[in-house]
Order: sequence, then structure tokens, then C-alpha cells
Amino acid sequence: MNNGSSARRGRPPKGSPLLSKPAIVQATLQVIDAEGVGGVSMRAVARVLGVDPKSLYNHVDGKDGLLDAVTEALLGALDLPDPTGDLAADLTAITYAFRDRALAQPDAAALVLTRPMLSLEGLAPVEAVLSVLRAAGFDAREAVHLLRVALATLIGTLLREVDAGPTFGSDDVAGRTAVLEASGLPAVAGAAPYLATFDARREFDYAVELCVDAVLRRVPRAADPTNGD
Repeated sequence: MNNGSSARRGRPPKGSPLLSKPAIVQATLQVIDAEGVGGVSMRAVARVLGVDPKSLYNHVDGKDGLLDAVTEALLGALDLPDPTGDLAADLTAITYAFRDRALAQPDAAALVLTRPMLSLEGLAPVEAVLSVLRAAGFDAREAVHLLRVALATLIGTLLREVDAGPTFGSDDVAGRTAVLEASGLPAVAGAAPYLATFDARREFDYAVELCVDAVLRRVPRAADPTNGD
């Protein structure tokens, strides 16, 4: 005989709000903010929502589905700039839009930066970069090579920025400098004042400028706007 909780197993409790993918994404982000990406599970997200974990399977396919949904939502909010036809300006604008999106949810930044996505949201930044490169005269093969180099630079720099807090969070620059100077390694000791500090925005600026300069040096000659022939 049924008791007061007559809803089928896996359904939200009576009176609870209907589940939706956006609600599940927000709950997953709450778990990530509290426990990190490693804390995400169907049970943890269901606990935030106050529902049976089985009810989540109507919207996502397990933990991987939760992480994919969060990544899609964050990338879907990426504000990609309209292309201007200026290769350097367009590539730079895309990288900063990507940085802004990744750092808007720093605890989930690793998902945005490293989780492979084949959805429209996940492919949007890929399309943006490839379109800019193809418009500059690169063939598809070369454009993909350059895309991967740019992504490696961008992801590495941003992951370092996100993870730099525990290392560079204190103001003990003098202490870190002293340790490096006493390392017995001549090159390290000579660069100690610079190794002991980390300006995330300046490092990102430098990495982007270096990467864009490298791309510009490989622009096909016929498409190079500086080519006077």
C-alpha cells in the first residue's frame, strides 16, 4: 500500500520545483564552488536540489553529463567578438573573451579549458578562430595547426593563473626571492626577483602577444597586407 510519498521513485518530492537542465547546472556549480570539480556527483547535485539522484538521469547522463552540461553552459555564455578583418586584433579579442569566460567561474575554469566538447557551444570558439585564420589566407590544415598552438598557449597560461593563488597568494616576495637566490643554480638565482612574483594579467598579455606575433609571421605571402608585391 502506498504511503504519503506516492510519487514514483526517481521523481522530485511533491511540491519541489520541476527539474531543468539550467537548474542542474546551477546546482553543479554550487557543488564545484564548495567542493571543487572532484566533489561533483549525482548524489551531491541531487542533495543541493533536494531531489532523488535518479531524477537527474532524465536530464544528464551521470557525472560526465553534469560536467558536460556545466561546460556547455559556460561556453554558451562566451561573448565572442565580431571579426574586424584585422588578424592580430581579432585573435587577441577572442583570447580575452575566452579568458573572461573562464575566470568568471574560476573553480570551474579547468572544465572550460580542458574538457573536449563537440556541441555547438563547445565548437563556437573553435569556429571563431578558424574563421579568422582562414580569412587571413591560411589553408584548413595550417589553420588547425595554429589553432592548436594558440589553444595550448591559452589553456596553459590560464590554468597557471587559476592555480597560482596558493603559490603566489602571499606577499612574501622577499622570502621567495631569498630561497631562489640561495638555490645554488646560477640562472635561477639571477632571475630570482622575477621568478618570485606573478602578475597574472601581465603574463597573459605577454603570452597572447607572443602567440599572435608567431601567427602573423606565418601569414601566407599573398595574403600578407604588408606585402607590397
